[in-house]
Amino acid sequence: MDTPAVPSPRECARHIVDAFARYNAEFRVITRRAPQRFDTRDWRGSQRDAVERIELYDHFVNQTIATKTFFSSISRRLFGTVGVAPDIEFVATDLDPLADIHSALGTNTYVNHGSLLLLIEDLLGDVRFRSVWRDLDTSIAHVASEVRSYLKARGERRAVERVEVIRAVFYQMSRAYIVGRILGRDFLVPLVIALKNTDGGVLVDAVMLAEADVSIVFSFTRSYFHADLERVAAAVVFLRSLMPRKPVSELFTVLGRARQGKTERYRELMRNLEHTEDLFVHAAGERGLVMVCFTLPSFDVVFKVIRDRFAYPKTVLREEVMAKYRLVFIHDRAGRLVDAQEFRRLRFPRARFAPELLDELRRETAGTVHEDGADLVFDHLYIERRMTPLNLYLRQAQAGNAERAVLDYGQCIRDLAYTNIFPGDLLLKNFGVTRNGRVIFYDYDELCRVTDCNFRDVPPPTHEEDEMRGEAWFYVADNDIFPETFLNFLGFTDEQRAALLRVHGEILTANFWRGVQHRLSEGEVLEVLPYHPHRVRVASSL
Repeated sequence: MDTPAVPSPRECARHIVDAFARYNAEFRVITRRAPQRFDTRDWRGSQRDAVERIELYDHFVNQTIATKTFFSSISRRLFGTVGVAPDIEFVATDLDPLADIHSALGTNTYVNHGSLLLLIEDLLGDVRFRSVWRDLDTSIAHVASEVRSYLKARGERRAVERVEVIRAVFYQMSRAYIVGRILGRDFLVPLVIALKNTDGGVLVDAVMLAEADVSIVFSFTRSYFHADLERVAAAVVFLRSLMPRKPVSELFTVLGRARQGKTERYRELMRNLEHTEDLFVHAAGERGLVMVCFTLPSFDVVFKVIRDRFAYPKTVLREEVMAKYRLVFIHDRAGRLVDAQEFRRLRFPRARFAPELLDELRRETAGTVHEDGADLVFDHLYIERRMTPLNLYLRQAQAGNAERAVLDYGQCIRDLAYTNIFPGDLLLKNFGVTRNGRVIFYDYDELCRVTDCNFRDVPPPTHEEDEMRGEAWFYVADNDIFPETFLNFLGFTDEQRAALLRVHGEILTANFWRGVQHRLSEGEVLEVLPYHPHRVRVASSL
């Protein structure tokens, strides 16, 4: 039998380039469905598109490897790369903030000729859908009024000179967004306009002008946008002008380029290690039974490594934990689930690890972490944005802030339910508080779908001694959930408990969860928006 011809390096390279071109073309084909989904209000179709586009990358990488050989993922799998090998891998290119993003990105500029109302009319008039506008004049007046009110509240007396917007509309599940910025002499204000498609047509649902509100829309806890961008890097430069504190890695990711986002995050980490001397240490919070969690104080992320063995009472398997993280990756995160980036074969200097952390990694994760000379090599880990664990936050926060966090904890559970997610473990240590004060869930090892649970009321005791027992006096199946018992395990003060019951008491009833199950099983899409309709928040300074 003749030995099959081995392709030359040039042929392999051409094959990879062709595969990436096909991937990119298919990525844009899926993205370009978004306007039609919005026009027809096909939210189920939007959800399917979101999953299909996320899974597209691995599909092309695996297909390309199977046919004999894009670049970083394929080279890592073929060569078993540890860390980053710049000689054979694409690392990234530096973004040029002074580049001509208008031609590279595609933007429209609207000049203020003396009437903000006419400027907004031109802006909204250029946004075309098959659906008609529902009372366009009202939407124009609303946007103009919000802009005036916001600038006045900040004491901004300088005139608006122009508005620049990205020509491509940004789509995310059931909403479309116009993304731009308001410019005057020596000032810049973000402008994000949320559009809703109703039975009567399209209307403006909210206007976001504060950096904090725009940051929440583009949050690492949200599903990725579908926007047909010719140059994604140019869009990232534009968005950074609106949200200068947002890491480049997160902006690439939220635009749907999750792998580029991983590359950028690795670059950010390597730059940090080059310019700092602090040590990797245990992350704040209680020790987890499934993960070893650590952080670098000077870098705003948490690293999570799965333990070799899980202590009682955990019965979940390693493969099941990884499947939960995969579910979150492709699921609508609704602003309540942290985006966990999965990395393989990363190398860090062993000297940068605190002794107690290094000792635990050696004892608890020997199957995943090993030493190679002066380095530690991590065969597998997750990287997430760092937050303050909710239980720690409540201990140190002022009463008003603590109560707001407790109420947002309840809203977080409610929002997750609407997107068919039950956290499984509702202990406060499994939730974090972001810099914007939002409560986010980040411990996924017991997470499951709401529709897979059996929500029950606690049966009444048959004898007086039943309630005194340490165990249930009735049969409990593996998927049985008793919402009225949730509060028994939460470390709230009496005041915090009363606040939760006052606002979110229904989430502690089986009826609420069964009602959500019914609506989901009927095919209803329950919206969880990243803003309040017609919302504008006043910032304290430019």
